[in-house]
Amino acid sequence: MSSNSFAYNENSGGGEATELGQDATSAISNSGALGLFSSDLKKNEDLKQMLESNKDSAKLDAMKRIVGMIAKGKNASELFPAVVKNVASKNIEIKKLVYVYLVRYAEEQQDLALLSISTFQRALKDPNQLIRASALRVLSSIRVPIIVPIMMLAIKEASADLSPYVRKNAAHAIQKLYSLDPEQKEMLIEVIEKLLKDKSTLVAGSVVMAFEEVCPDRIDLIHKNYRKLCNLLVDVEEWGQVVIIHMLTRYARTQFVSPWKEDDGLEDNEKNFYESDEEQKEKADKRKKPYTMDPDHRLLIRNTKPLLQSRNAAVVMAVAQLYWHISPKSEAGIISKSLVRLLRSSREVQYIVLQNIATMSIQRKGMFEPYLKSFYVRSTDPTMIKTLKLEILTNLANEANISTLLREFQTYVKSQDKQFAAATIQTIGRCATNILEVTDTCLNGLVCLLSNKDEIVVAESVVVIKKLLQMQPAQHGEIIKHMAKLLDSITVPVARASILWLIGENCERVPIIAPDVLRKMAKSFTNEDDLVKLQILNLGAKLYLTNSKQTKLLTQYILNLGKYDQNYDIRDRTRFIRQLIVPNEKSGALSKYAKKIFLAQKPAPLLESPFKDRDHFQLGTLSHTLNTKATGYMELSNWPEVAPDPSVRNVEVIELAKEWTPSGKAKKEKPAKKFYSESEEEEDSSDSSSDSESESDSGSGEQGEEGDSEDSSEDSSESESGSESEVENKGKDKRNSKTKGRGDSEDGETENEKSETSDSSSGESSSIEDSSSESESKSESESKSRKVTKEKETKIKQDRNLVTKDVSLLDLDDFNPVSVPIARPTPALSSSLIADLEGLNLSTSSSIINVSTPVFVPMKTQVLLHRMSGKGLAAHYFFSRQPCIFGDKMVSVQVTLNNTTDRKIENIHIGEKKLPTGMEMHVFNPIARLWNHKKNKILPKPVWLSG
Repeated sequence: MSSNSFAYNENSGGGEATELGQDATSAISNSGALGLFSSDLKKNEDLKQMLESNKDSAKLDAMKRIVGMIAKGKNASELFPAVVKNVASKNIEIKKLVYVYLVRYAEEQQDLALLSISTFQRALKDPNQLIRASALRVLSSIRVPIIVPIMMLAIKEASADLSPYVRKNAAHAIQKLYSLDPEQKEMLIEVIEKLLKDKSTLVAGSVVMAFEEVCPDRIDLIHKNYRKLCNLLVDVEEWGQVVIIHMLTRYARTQFVSPWKEDDGLEDNEKNFYESDEEQKEKADKRKKPYTMDPDHRLLIRNTKPLLQSRNAAVVMAVAQLYWHISPKSEAGIISKSLVRLLRSSREVQYIVLQNIATMSIQRKGMFEPYLKSFYVRSTDPTMIKTLKLEILTNLANEANISTLLREFQTYVKSQDKQFAAATIQTIGRCATNILEVTDTCLNGLVCLLSNKDEIVVAESVVVIKKLLQMQPAQHGEIIKHMAKLLDSITVPVARASILWLIGENCERVPIIAPDVLRKMAKSFTNEDDLVKLQILNLGAKLYLTNSKQTKLLTQYILNLGKYDQNYDIRDRTRFIRQLIVPNEKSGALSKYAKKIFLAQKPAPLLESPFKDRDHFQLGTLSHTLNTKATGYMELSNWPEVAPDPSVRNVEVIELAKEWTPSGKAKKEKPAKKFYSESEEEEDSSDSSSDSESESDSGSGEQGEEGDSEDSSEDSSESESGSESEVENKGKDKRNSKTKGRGDSEDGETENEKSETSDSSSGESSSIEDSSSESESKSESESKSRKVTKEKETKIKQDRNLVTKDVSLLDLDDFNPVSVPIARPTPALSSSLIADLEGLNLSTSSSIINVSTPVFVPMKTQVLLHRMSGKGLAAHYFFSRQPCIFGDKMVSVQVTLNNTTDRKIENIHIGEKKLPTGMEMHVFNPIARLWNHKKNKILPKPVWLSG
């Protein structure tokens, strides 16, 4: 707009202001810059029209655009009335997006949101879990005290919802309701206690967050759920893991004894004066007791260890602080590698991690010494990262690696980043203070830096040298003389003040140079910085006391200049020094001790790490980063002297069973005794496959006849109902054939092969392995219920044959005669067939082949050779469950060949053999010719496989 108006000014002059404004406005509107004015008035009109449209597609498109605006940070609050009208839309996609919008703006537009509160309440009973959860989120986002009872009722209902996603949102709503009305705390704690028992990993992190917000001091709520939380931790979402780990860290510090006790035993060696021998003996006995870690303490440490490899830096940092605060010192070293790995992350993550490493490296240097090179500074690092790495390198410095570090520091001093170079010089000074072997080397290096062209480097060197010289000033008179000459060139106030302080402290060692320095300073006194003026006054006072003949007049001149200085600190210092050193009638008693006051021996400065005082904050917290207590920070408690009762964490099995049982259904109780001898297992396990089919499908397995023995009554009823319900549940048997197990018995191998082949026909070999244990347990329980012994073996086999004969009458067309196989193993299997056969275990100790009447076999076939790949020849296969008379380790596979072309196919046989190691195959005779299946039907050909 401005550019257009300026152009108009140049063309037509500035005399007619009114016409200019009108013409400029019209020019703008005509030139296409309409968006600057009228777009504000008609902003989002198209979106409002789309939202009022009768078409769901237009509304959905409008909502997508609105949510996109919110994601970009644009304000879409003026669309609230138009959006809230669609809250009752029948289109689920529109409703989801409307709820996303309402969650964002419900707090700002409370009055309009309240108009739709009945719709939200209805949505809480919507069959779609996402709608129920979104309605609860919107309801909890309307921060109006009047709807607190409605929110409380909604949270209670949602906490018992079948969907874990809705329960998760109920946990989120607890925190919002608590911040709105803290008086609801007791009722919310009941909901939290209920949700803490939830077994879903989706809910765990959210409910612990609600616990931390509402009642972090109610540790008793965690006792029963402690082990469950430890075991679920690996599967919880990443941000839930962070919250749970921090909570469990606080819990561990209150419930377990310190694992560091063996390190602290040396402190109690001194005997108190009034302590009796018996008390001392008791203490000695306590110290002699070896430390044994609580199993629950070990459970927490063990279950958090895998999370050190998490991709989320916050999770790794949380586990690191847990190990630092609650694990034995000998085990805390494993966190160092994970923390060093985080240094490859973004600079923000590096900053936090390096701060925590800096704190750790002060107390336990050995943890990070192997990774010393990981803390070397890179040229691309920002200054804050460089400074932290320098801090860590200083903490890790020792006699072994100091020479390497000093060479590294020499490079850093030449850096273009002057702030970093100055920090490096301070680091060299700290190394010289901490390691006496290199003090002289560091001092000589710093003196060499005094000739550097960069003034900041020189100034920082002067400050550090001044601190080092305070440690042994008598030996370095030459350095002081050299620094005095630098006063003409150095302009940095801190450096000039440091040189003047050094000369004043050592004025008796440099009696010739000191008065001359005072003379030069007197000339430039009025132009100096306040910090330098104060040191000039101090230097004059010291020289007046030690060499008054040469410096009396100079000192009086400087005192007169300071008397009228603009800075009141300098004026006060001047009056104080004059009264103290210049004798007169008003001089007090202190004048006699002026020399002792000014020339007293000053203690050498202690160069400490700025992170030394941060260890009392919990690592990884905001308070640790800021080095000040932040709002909401909860301090870690000290270890208890005696561990509280660990039995509070025990959970009774009955309670667990009740929790897992769905509402309205009785929990099936399993017999207590589960293990039997191998002989019983082998004798009757052949019945397990047929009975387990019916047991896995029928729900009436618990309602059979009652036996004489209480132990066997339930199992006997299951076996009877298994045979009786097989006809009723034929369809269920077909659907659940994938989950049928296989037995590992010897005598019942044939029956087991039948169940295995049914499993393999589904193409999922993994289900065979998963269900094997279930089948074995069923065969064991059946053997117990029938009380099988060797004397009754014949009778049991007769019963089994009767059952199988009854079943075989269901569908006689499903059975095929046993064909004689060819002994020549030259097969070629498809990958799908090989996959079906993998995992089958037909090992047996008996070489006798048991031939029995075939049972009902599902006729579901798998493609072995597609007609396109076989150029018209199609092959299908299925496991016939027929006993193999050729070998005791063979499985029967029935292959059906079809000719889908109009011409005959000749010499059909299995060619190249591609079998896994250890697998054998006996195949059918070659087929001379095969016509179209409508003209010439070929009977299915059996193939026997072993592996």
